[in-house]
Amino acid sequence: MIRVLLFVLAALASATAQAQAWPNKPVTMINPFAPGGGVDAFGRPFSIYLSRTLGQQFLVENLAGAGGTVGATAASKRPGDGYNFFLGAVHHTIAESLYTKLPYSLERDFVPITVLAYVPNVVVVHPKHTNLNSIRDVIAFAKANPGKLNYGSAGNGTTHHLAGELFKTMAGVDLTHIPYKGAGPMMQDLLAGQVDMAFDGMGTSAPQIKAGRLKALAVTTEKRSFVDPNVPTMQEAGLPGYETSTWGGLLAPAGTPKATVAKLNAEVNKILAMPDVRQKLIDNGIEPGSGSPQQFHDFLGTEMVKWAKVAKDAGIQPE
Repeated sequence: MIRVLLFVLAALASATAQAQAWPNKPVTMINPFAPGGGVDAFGRPFSIYLSRTLGQQFLVENLAGAGGTVGATAASKRPGDGYNFFLGAVHHTIAESLYTKLPYSLERDFVPITVLAYVPNVVVVHPKHTNLNSIRDVIAFAKANPGKLNYGSAGNGTTHHLAGELFKTMAGVDLTHIPYKGAGPMMQDLLAGQVDMAFDGMGTSAPQIKAGRLKALAVTTEKRSFVDPNVPTMQEAGLPGYETSTWGGLLAPAGTPKATVAKLNAEVNKILAMPDVRQKLIDNGIEPGSGSPQQFHDFLGTEMVKWAKVAKDAGIQPE
């Protein structure tokens, strides 16, 4: 009996020591989108800060495809050993209602850590469209020329996609959807004029708007963005009731030690509270996140319900 008790105590001591020593080797964070997209805008800076504060490299691994579900699938199969994490986004709560045979489940296969960033969507068009200077212009042109205007997205099932489909439904217009493997590739074609418009995240579009390479017609949130308060909301621009937004957060594969989750949550929240970090995010059109694992868990549940309704109202059928 004494031997058993000593064994249990030794095991607990070992587990505690391992948790305290974490991390003692490089850590991988899977980004399920292509480099240069919205998740990269906050994911890579966080990997740098975490590397500095925790003394081990936090490496971002891009595994893009299928609206972020390829990377999510890969992340769900990684060991929950504290050395594998996942940069999830709003797209993954959308995917739960769009795909009937997902090989993973957010609820079952992941442990929430915290929300890293909130990003408003913004309707942008290429400057070559000199006749499109407002949402009302877009609606009028699209009604007169069904299917002629196209919009790019980061992939099927992403917020860019659903935002566009919701716009089509509420405005009563026909736009052609062009999906890409991430916001980065989509942005390249949008800037080149091969794509007419996008319902993009402010994080990737803000620099292009400031440089005059894109025209911002409206933000899709209820309130104007602090990045450019001159850009009207969609409701102010002529489409009452329209509202969408996006976010990104950090998750871990199921089985990740609770002590590791708690330590990383505390570290990330410290970083998010740093004035220079907050300012850098704000300068890039990103509102800093925060919160406990439980708060993120509850938020994920709310988001899944919300986007399931948006998909249904937009007439998007599950695949």
